[in-house]
Amino acid sequence: MGKLEGNVLIAQGGGPTAVINQSIVGVALEARKFPQVHRVYGARHGVEGILNEDFLDMTQETTNNLELVGKTPSSALGSTRMKPTEDQCRQMFKVLRAHDIRYFFFVGGNDSADGCRIVNDEAKKCGYELRCIHVPKTIDNDLPGNDHTPGFGSAGRFVASAFAGANLDNRALSGVYIGVVMGRHAGFLTAMASLAKKYPDDGPHLIYLPERTFDPEKFAKDVKAVHDKYGRCVIAVSEGIHDESGVPMVTKLMDSIEKDDHGNVQLSGTGALGDLLSAIVKEKTGIKRVRSDTFGYIQRSFIGCVSDIDQNEAREVGEKAVHFALWHDLDGSVAITRTGNYSVDYSLQPFENVAAQTRTMEDEFINAEGNNVTDAFLTYARPLVGSGFPRPHRIRAPKVAKILGWGDE
Repeated sequence: MGKLEGNVLIAQGGGPTAVINQSIVGVALEARKFPQVHRVYGARHGVEGILNEDFLDMTQETTNNLELVGKTPSSALGSTRMKPTEDQCRQMFKVLRAHDIRYFFFVGGNDSADGCRIVNDEAKKCGYELRCIHVPKTIDNDLPGNDHTPGFGSAGRFVASAFAGANLDNRALSGVYIGVVMGRHAGFLTAMASLAKKYPDDGPHLIYLPERTFDPEKFAKDVKAVHDKYGRCVIAVSEGIHDESGVPMVTKLMDSIEKDDHGNVQLSGTGALGDLLSAIVKEKTGIKRVRSDTFGYIQRSFIGCVSDIDQNEAREVGEKAVHFALWHDLDGSVAITRTGNYSVDYSLQPFENVAAQTRTMEDEFINAEGNNVTDAFLTYARPLVGSGFPRPHRIRAPKVAKILGWGDE
């Protein structure tokens, strides 16, 4: 069989990341090297752009500008929260066939993998030669089969940096600080706050993840114990923490529950959880100085806090996606595998391994008390934030002996 000739289409689904453009640019530049590729198109706003035939001809973009776009956070093509139905996927296939798309690259999470799978199945039913590749992306790090996902390292670098700064602030003025981090079902991103610690008494002192049931009474006792020991307490909390029934804690303070396009309770974009936890601390411990922040969208595409490791791997998953499709004539989902300390390789797994599946943090990464991470997680996470991660320092000068002794009574 001869080489499959035609056009390439790139699309994105789900939330932006700091490095997703590296994957998009990686696909575009690598695909333009192959003579059987006539045009490289980019769909604006993902599924919506495909259904509306809203394409950009990236064949006519300069290499220099694409390289600059690759270093820019968020999605240059735009994205969407639309989760395509099977009927919409069939419509997408019709659009692809009309535009002679023979190679389809969908950058996104598990829903994007599922959309890729349905389009691929529809092409096979119709006898239309089409190669579909899902390119992994998510700051949540929750795609099965991957050691980690592009976007996670940079978001984790931001979270760790933010908590390092919050810890310095808290050490100067004491009290309790609570930072709420994205993570509905998987606590990987919240756990990255642990990289902020340098000295034994540094925060975060407590970390709460959606992989464990959240008990307000135990939470209050944990906070009091840390505060009694250090005179302060820094806490990292996943937005998806829930009670024993699986009900998100944030809903306990909301008069009305907002849901997204996927039917999930809206956890981001509100400070309700931070307010709830602050109230619990004040009520049950008597500690008066309690502050909370909700990181929200700022952690996804922060332009000044990008991991070089993340950038490089995001580019390579795009390039490898093209190799799997055009050199090896394969369909599937690209996966990152850790091969050393620290190195990675890339493989292709079936859509079914990723589509609509969610990875959560492994038990070995969470401590027995369920309020922090283990050394195994620190070993896993450290390389992903990249080189040049900032580290704080303290004054080491000795104390001067008192003469008057004031304050000793």
